[in-house]
Amino acid sequence: MSEVIRPRRLSAGDKVAVVAPSQSLASVYPKVYAAGLATLRETFGLEVVEFPSTTFDPEYSYRHPELRAADLNAAFADDSISGIVAQIGGTDSIRLLPHLDVDLAVAHPKVLLGYSDTATMLTTYARAGLVTFNGPAVMAGFAQLSNFPELEQHVRDVLFEPAATLEYRPYPHWVDRYPNWHRQPGHEIGHQHPHDGWRWLQGSGAVSGRLFGGCIEVLQFLKGTAYWPEPEFFAGRILFLETSEDKPPVAFTEHWLRSFGVGGGLDRLAGLLIGRPRDYTPAESRELDAVILQVLAEFGRDDLAVVSNLDFGHTDPQWILPNNVLFEIDVAGKALRLLEPAVA
Repeated sequence: MSEVIRPRRLSAGDKVAVVAPSQSLASVYPKVYAAGLATLRETFGLEVVEFPSTTFDPEYSYRHPELRAADLNAAFADDSISGIVAQIGGTDSIRLLPHLDVDLAVAHPKVLLGYSDTATMLTTYARAGLVTFNGPAVMAGFAQLSNFPELEQHVRDVLFEPAATLEYRPYPHWVDRYPNWHRQPGHEIGHQHPHDGWRWLQGSGAVSGRLFGGCIEVLQFLKGTAYWPEPEFFAGRILFLETSEDKPPVAFTEHWLRSFGVGGGLDRLAGLLIGRPRDYTPAESRELDAVILQVLAEFGRDDLAVVSNLDFGHTDPQWILPNNVLFEIDVAGKALRLLEPAVA
């Protein structure tokens, strides 16, 4: 990666494309989808352009990854579009990658936002230098935003009103369950848990590096393919990882990190951020912390700054973490911040 390419910031009145690169669930849960679109339109004043993949039935969507990729290519090519938001995640977006025109995206940079399975695309464009955004999707994040006023402000701070630096703060509450999407008006959330604190596992002073990461299971799909970054890509990076609603066992993260270390990645990192693991018990969450420290010790990285139980991933509300943007882990001051704007 030779340079960082920032998209233009979003403003009220801008057009944003909604695409379904992983799967289309609008027809399955129309009220949740409508609630997410309403947030984009009414809360942020955006003009929503629904691309064809959002109307596919799930089976047709599965059979045609090339058509899902075509939506992304078309959205990047359209200079009237300022941003692209994923409808929801899934499991097979890696099948889109051979069909993506990355050079086209680099020539027409714009905000690309999503998480979970969207990480395959966020990673692919980020390797080419684009700033891409790991954060809320239309149906999982924006649909529920009315319950989380702090999330609205966070979205504005990252995507609409960039400052020279941005400190990340914990949300006061979090949820990991939604009421049945078939039987609710679309925006309802489950039980709200009080914030249980970030965990500063190791490190000292303050370190900075460019962000990169996503859902650990989705990143695993990329390992061993032409779409996984070379070890040099991770030099000076702050890696962020989170687990999905599938609740991978603690051993999965152990094996992932060990493999990453053997591949030369751990030696090069400047820091590691771990999202709050969904559906883990407090004991399982602590076990995850212990395993992470164990693997880092195996590779002599007792010095690496590591913070866990952070507000991103498969619990709501979640932060937006921009790939390729300079970030600081201030262990001494117990603070996390962007050191530069994510958008131009």
